[in-house]
Amino acid sequence: MTDAEPTLAHGDEYLVIYEGGPNDGQTDIRISTDGGFDAEITVLTAVGGKETLIDYNKSSFTEVGGQYHVVYRYDAKDSEPVDDPEDRGDRQ
Repeated sequence: MTDAEPTLAHGDEYLVIYEGGPNDGQTDIRISTDGGFDAEITVLTAVGGKETLIDYNKSSFTEVGGQYHVVYRYDAKDSEPVDDPEDRGDRQ
């Protein structure tokens, strides 16, 4: 496997795999607009009924069956704070 990123055509799709944070394990399909993968993704996520902006940074990629799978890691420092369920009082 090479570390060099592939060049994608405008409109090519790739699978995003979220690692960590409230979106851990979820996937998404993104479309390349600039010939590559997004370096960072900001996702609007509902956490405990409250919308929060969560940042993820590109970590790694692999090609599977002709489609690229790109892992994005949770960036707690640049994300909006998320209440720990234990800190929500009587809310679940």
